[in-house]
Amino acid sequence: MNIHEYQAKAILKEFGAPVPQGYPAFSVDEAVCAAKQLPGPVYVVKAQIHAGGRGKGGGVKIAKSIDEVRSFAEDMLGMTLVTHQTGPAGKEVRRLYIEDGADIADEFYLSMLVDRESSEIAYVVSTEGGMDIEQVAAGTPEKIVSFSIDPATGFLPHHGRAVARALKLRGSAAKQAGKLAAVLYKAFTAKDMSLLEINPLVLTGAGDLVCLDAKMAFDNNALYRHPDIEDLRDETEEDPKERAAKKFDLSYIALDGEIGCMVNGAGLAMATMDIIKLYGGEPANFLDVGGGATTEKVTAAFKIITSDPHVKGILVNIFGGIMRCDVIAEGVIAAVNEVGLKVPLVVRLEGTNVERGKEIIAESGLNVISADNLDDAAQKVVAAVKEAA
Repeated sequence: MNIHEYQAKAILKEFGAPVPQGYPAFSVDEAVCAAKQLPGPVYVVKAQIHAGGRGKGGGVKIAKSIDEVRSFAEDMLGMTLVTHQTGPAGKEVRRLYIEDGADIADEFYLSMLVDRESSEIAYVVSTEGGMDIEQVAAGTPEKIVSFSIDPATGFLPHHGRAVARALKLRGSAAKQAGKLAAVLYKAFTAKDMSLLEINPLVLTGAGDLVCLDAKMAFDNNALYRHPDIEDLRDETEEDPKERAAKKFDLSYIALDGEIGCMVNGAGLAMATMDIIKLYGGEPANFLDVGGGATTEKVTAAFKIITSDPHVKGILVNIFGGIMRCDVIAEGVIAAVNEVGLKVPLVVRLEGTNVERGKEIIAESGLNVISADNLDDAAQKVVAAVKEAA
């Protein structure tokens, strides 16, 4: 789960990390009121969306008066902000963050994430703050320093010194960096984060380190331990199909392709997506209905797939181990009867009650393309989509 910058900074402040003074705003008048509570005379008006690259897209503006704050707020609220992370469709700006300006002497990059290979929390540090870390990694990888924390020991003072060295800081600034690194580790572990990114971390003219931006993501599987974090969810930033899937305990991720997939088992779902691409198609989603899906759950999954206007064909690929093929068939028929079938549908069933499942589909009278195996199914759905186009 992701949250907005102003929410992330409130969490950092709670743990003692240095952040600029600022206030969220949901209207132009609230933006002006927020600016009046700040020292000034420079204010930063920031669009709040769950995506990076806001500044390049016009979502971060420096205001030198209250009137400019009002003007920028009027321009930003309701605008569609397009960045390299939003995709061409962009995201509508529904809230702003009005922050006090900072005297920036230098910019750094500091993030923490879960290293999947070592199962440890890793720091990623660079002197190249304010830039996309992907660009730094591609162009000057030597400027990125990373290291992991052994969970058996947790954060130790030498880890803080490693951060300071990587940022090439000395004296007071180095001590601040070590202290900040410890604070961030405590926040990361206490809140079950999966990502904490500060870009940029700045050194002010007065020699103080300040978290000028903050991005946080949380482990969905741990949210039950953090109702305070769950309350920060902004559903307007989430794909409505993914929200619907959560209600039925479906594992669903929207993609940009044209072939909808309904599969049981994450590994089989990944293989299905791969073979669709092998034959020249693009998957429109990842969807795992799980091993114990009911007819109602399968019906809901089918509705979610068909609600995507980009879907031009559907592939149902079920291996009935725990899951029964007849249950899948009944769910597909129920969904088609309710929402209709406007695109080609290819069904491949194998495993428990497979013959009964095939009978149910055959007796339904639906225009369904039957497939013998996964390879056959992928070729047929890609061909059907191309033919329909």
